[in-house]
Parts: sequence; structure tokens; C-alpha cells
Amino acid sequence: MEINEIIRPENLVYNKPRLMNNNTMHYCPGCSHGVIHKLIAEVTDEMGMAEKTIGISPVGCAVFAYNYLDIDWIEAAHGRAPAVATAVKRLNPDRMVFTYQGDGDLAAIGTAETIHAANRGENIVIVFVNNAIYGMTGGQMAPTTLVGMPTSTCPFGRDVSLNGHPLKITDMLAKLEGTCLVTRQSVHTAAAVRKAKKMLRLAFENSMNGKGTSIVEFVSTCSSGWKMTPDGSNKWMEENMFPFYPLGDLKNN
Repeated sequence: MEINEIIRPENLVYNKPRLMNNNTMHYCPGCSHGVIHKLIAEVTDEMGMAEKTIGISPVGCAVFAYNYLDIDWIEAAHGRAPAVATAVKRLNPDRMVFTYQGDGDLAAIGTAETIHAANRGENIVIVFVNNAIYGMTGGQMAPTTLVGMPTSTCPFGRDVSLNGHPLKITDMLAKLEGTCLVTRQSVHTAAAVRKAKKMLRLAFENSMNGKGTSIVEFVSTCSSGWKMTPDGSNKWMEENMFPFYPLGDLKNN
């Protein structure tokens, strides 16, 4: 069979999302960011919102998201993405606006912006990538780091008496009146990817229908920060992250 026959539309099983360009990603092997990028690209294109989507990306591993997804992007200061997204959405209510944040950003320096934007019920989507560590800056302990989990700043594991408890910020956001969807997903298996895409689309639809703030948390791996292989990271996530951060909907109005 010739190559032109193989790539005919009726023979295609999968195609790269149109909104993802050909730039080589800088993420480490096994990182969840690339798959999440793909889902955002697919959902945005399938909704016909490619020309009306604005992403807000702050500091962290995803700071270069604009280099891979061909939509409009605004770079925000560390932790301030929800505040910037609030302004963008209020000034452009016909635009589909989302933030793309890690746990060190959203659940640490950006805690106030996150809580108040969600409490106000801003019609934005917050995409929250939780790998329980500061991945870009050296593998330090994050607010979401598990008890006993070693990092570069707590090499013997997180100690509650010294470092406090891990922050389940998604559970907190689910209790706010302004949130309409709070869901915790992952992309470690094909089935999980399909479920995550479904919830991501619902979140974007909610934002365009004026229902309030939607939060999609992705429990993720950080092979480099965790000092594990990609396969080992997935197994460790299933055995340790999922029991503390269980997947599923926390709120779906």
C-alpha cells in the first residue's frame, strides 16, 4: 500500500491536533504536560474556538506553553494568572479564557488570586497541574507535597510537625459558591485521557455559558523531580498520589 493510500482521511486512526505546532517540546520524558496540551488543543479546535481562546500562563514548567499551542497567550507574574484571566474575560466576554498553572504557582504564591477568582465565580477555566513538587526550579517541596515524600528541601520526607499538612486546595475550591465544576483527573492511561478530555470540554462550555469558575485538576507526574523513570513515576502516582488526591468530580453543578 502506498503512503498516500495510508494517510487518506478514511484510513486515519489519529492525527496531531491542528492547534499544536511542530516545535519540539522541552518537557522531560514521561511528563504529563504534553498530553494535557494536546487535550486543550483538541477541545479548543473541536469547539470551533481557535480564534477566540486566550490562555494565561504564569511561571513554572508550563511557562512556554505559548510555544506549542497556536492560540493567543498572555504571560502573567507568578501566581497571578487568575487575576489576569479575570480582567481578560470581563473585557472580552465572548472569549474562552483559561489559566494553566502548576501546584507551586496555584497553591502557593497564587493561593489568594485563585480563591478570590473562584469565589467571585469568574467565568474562566483553571487548569491545575498537580505533581506535588516544584519541577522547574529544583524539586523543592510544594504545598501539595505528600507527607513523607522527599524533595530537595525536605530530603528525609515532608514532616507534618515541621512543614504542615499537604494542601488540598481543590477540595477548598469545591466549597466556594462561585465554582460550578471542580474535577480531579489524570492522563496516565488511555481511559483516563478520554475522561479528562470530556471534563475539560465541559469546563470550557461552562465558561462560555456563564456558569462560573471551573477547575480541572490533573494529578500528574514529575519524573525528574521525583528521581524516577517515567514508568516508575506513573506507578508511584497510582500508589501514593491517587489515595490522597482521588480522581473524580468534587463538584458538578
